[in-house]
Amino acid sequence: MADIFKTWESSSQPSTFSKLTNAMRKPQPLREKISFTIYKLKVQQGRLEQAYQRMQKHYNGLFRRCTNSVLAKDSARASIYANECAEIRKMCQTMLRGQFAIEQVVLRLETIEEFGDIAVEMNPVANVINSIKGNLAGVVPEVSYRLGEIGTSMNDLVMDSGRVTATSWNVITSGEDAEKILGDANAIAEEKMKEKFPTLPTTTLPSLEKPN
Repeated sequence: MADIFKTWESSSQPSTFSKLTNAMRKPQPLREKISFTIYKLKVQQGRLEQAYQRMQKHYNGLFRRCTNSVLAKDSARASIYANECAEIRKMCQTMLRGQFAIEQVVLRLETIEEFGDIAVEMNPVANVINSIKGNLAGVVPEVSYRLGEIGTSMNDLVMDSGRVTATSWNVITSGEDAEKILGDANAIAEEKMKEKFPTLPTTTLPSLEKPN
């Protein structure tokens, strides 16, 4: 019986050949990692677009009901629809900001992949992904979760590239770059919202106070 246990224990240990193979295995090049990150970001951008389209369709339906209620002088029902439309607008704007921010990050990564200094320029885009992940958590949780995974891998990539190039980046500059990307995405999203979402009709809210 002792011989059986010795055989099992010895077989569970890595062989000399496998150790040598693992030692010789080359790490994945940084630019290959960037390419895969770009692919994953585009997948999440597509999911955001699908969620946005569904939400916009829902908004249009509620908007029509709100308008009909206003025309029917049913201010209580119109107010309910208007409040829901306002919430949907906020969610859609958050999704649009996420889409445009991801688009800018993808463009930046494609430039970095070809020409850029990976260690310096990866840090701000990683900050952007981590930021929009938090904004999307209560709107599209699945996309937020996936962006969290991508953000973690991007942070690791920043560290790896810094070790490879022995470069120290300026955190303040990185933060400013990230804020600029997010600011641009927000401005584009606001313009898109004006184009795609009609202004809600004015409603007179019913009085909730009891008469004296």
